[in-house]
Amino acid sequence: MLRIVKYMKGYGNLVALIVVLLVVQAFCDLALPQYTSDIIDNGIQNKGVIYVLPEKIPAAEFEAAQMAMTKEEIADWKDSYEEKGEIYERRNLAKSRLEELNEEFAVPLLAYVQTLSMLKEAAAGQQMQKEMTGDALLTVREKVEEQCSTIGESLVYSTAMAYTASVEEAAGIDMERKQKNYLWLAGGKMLFVALLMAAVSALVCLYSAKIGAGVGRDLRGKIYSKVMRFSDAEMGKYSTASLITRSTNDVQQIQMVETMLLRMIIYAPIIGIGGIIKVIQTGSGMGWIIVLAVVLLFVLVMVLLKLAMPKFKKMQTLVDRINLISREILTGLSVIRAFGREKREEERFEEANTALTRNMLFTNRVMTFMMPCMMFIMYGISILIVWVAAGKIDQGTIQVGTMTAFITYAMQIVMAFLMLTMLSVMAPRASVAAERIDEVLEAEILIQDREGAKEKKIQHGVVEFQDVSFAYPGGDENVIEHISFTAGTGEVTAIIGGTGSGKSTLVNLIPRFYDVTSGKITVDGEDIREMTQKSLRDAIGYVPQKGVLFSGTIASNLKYGKEDATQQQIEEAIAIAQAKEIVDGKKDGYNSPIAQGGSNVSGGQKQRFSIARAIVKDPKIYIFDDSFSALDYKTDAVLRKELSKKTKSAAVLIVAQRISTILHADQIIVLEEGKIAGIGTHQELMEKCSVYQEIAASQLSESDLEKLAEGRKEGKANE
Repeated sequence: MLRIVKYMKGYGNLVALIVVLLVVQAFCDLALPQYTSDIIDNGIQNKGVIYVLPEKIPAAEFEAAQMAMTKEEIADWKDSYEEKGEIYERRNLAKSRLEELNEEFAVPLLAYVQTLSMLKEAAAGQQMQKEMTGDALLTVREKVEEQCSTIGESLVYSTAMAYTASVEEAAGIDMERKQKNYLWLAGGKMLFVALLMAAVSALVCLYSAKIGAGVGRDLRGKIYSKVMRFSDAEMGKYSTASLITRSTNDVQQIQMVETMLLRMIIYAPIIGIGGIIKVIQTGSGMGWIIVLAVVLLFVLVMVLLKLAMPKFKKMQTLVDRINLISREILTGLSVIRAFGREKREEERFEEANTALTRNMLFTNRVMTFMMPCMMFIMYGISILIVWVAAGKIDQGTIQVGTMTAFITYAMQIVMAFLMLTMLSVMAPRASVAAERIDEVLEAEILIQDREGAKEKKIQHGVVEFQDVSFAYPGGDENVIEHISFTAGTGEVTAIIGGTGSGKSTLVNLIPRFYDVTSGKITVDGEDIREMTQKSLRDAIGYVPQKGVLFSGTIASNLKYGKEDATQQQIEEAIAIAQAKEIVDGKKDGYNSPIAQGGSNVSGGQKQRFSIARAIVKDPKIYIFDDSFSALDYKTDAVLRKELSKKTKSAAVLIVAQRISTILHADQIIVLEEGKIAGIGTHQELMEKCSVYQEIAASQLSESDLEKLAEGRKEGKANE
């Protein structure tokens, strides 16, 4: 979980603002049940009366009510009113003072009401009021105080306020209007609080979505930047399908949990703690019901998570698997059809798809089972509250509004816990996703610029291998050993050998796709590890074994290595690469579209465009990794002839399978099992290198070999 939280590091101000907004939202959410309770208790039952002290009271009642009061209470009673003829009006007292007087006068007024209820007739009551001594009334009051301990504070206030309402009506106050005013005022406050809560909630959603989207953007950017720095060694560690899943599905999981964390998970403890405080303040004595609900929910969630957690952890691996198979099938569709393997590939995909489906069905069923169980607990708790509260209302311990508020607070507390359980559902999968993302972000990059690496402008492009050996990371044996040669400026150095002899590995060491295990490679006398990768690769025009084009146009692909290339440079490169007819044959010329992966051009066309792209860059070092194999012999010969005119001031290294491609190379390096079997020109190797002779014999006819031999004799005679 800490991994997920740390992703929000750059959004501290927004997170703080969201927390403040959530506190405001919780305050509004917790205020609404109290307003509902007040409307029921004060607005409906008490006819809008909220204080025991009447606003207005007839003089006779004002004097009579004092009989059940102590001397201190009588003094406070008189201080609270001012006489206006036959009516006493309550002074403009502070709210806090009125609440204090509520507690002070509830029992005296109730005692007075109880005394009046003892009278059988109003006339007799008036006579009795005159005759009844203060001591007798105080005795009645003592009995009322004893009753208050059993009937409950709520009933005491309710009875006292009923008397207050009758007195105010007798004093000329329109009670119906007062009740309506109270209801409108309370309803208006509820509406304002509800609108405020809606506005705050909308802002929370907006800012949390902004943070979630920002975190997703940042993670995708970091993963992309990191992967772009990966060498071939790191790329071999993570499959392409896995990297795609990590940068899409895994990031989406994090983004969703980040948004949920800010919108719900932070809010849950705030509303939960606030709800508990409000429940305590109701004084209903039903807190044990909340404890019971939380315990039941906790047990339910733990049981379900125990079942689902292993499946959540397995899910991302299964998603990786199905992405891998899907990618293999889509990229190798032509091969699959050619070998009639459609049925087997369908079965392979079905196996992976079924495994993922079963895993997701299990987790979804478990989580689906959670919701009805929680609803059952919530509604069961509601019924229990009503049942317990009904007895308390009957006893006068609480009022109906208090019960309504308690039910709402209880549901808020339960919903808060429910929000936390949602985290427990999402967190396992998000945690796995975070681990997978961090695995990429924290991966050690083997090929990187050394401290103090130089930004060097390569002038000549002379490449020298000095006793170079190399083994792949994790490999036990060297793939190439003790390789030493120099590729000079204006020279063509060809590399040939059998399959697996290390030809591509050798040239891949020059742009530092891998670093040498021992020895060193220099360019213009400088160890390539002592210069920055950018300065090294800026001087290299690389044409891979398999032509790679990007979606766009022919022109955008040719400018890939040199964005500021002129039209003249592009046309010259196309002419050298023998691709002018291809471009001229297209309707839009250089603006003709290239599909993803160059799927709308043939293999030979793709290879020629790749060669032209390297020529446009005009580098100091050309590397052609078996780049002419897709060309026919005639095109190959013409292309190399034209290319030789362009590369007089650059070093050219050619990996080839065909001897015809390298006949006229300045030097040919023959590799066998990673070691140099011979170095020299074609003629020299035909004389003294048996490995080269075997390759020549396998590719050239006897007549071709005889012609080459005669050419060698004539050359010696001329010497």
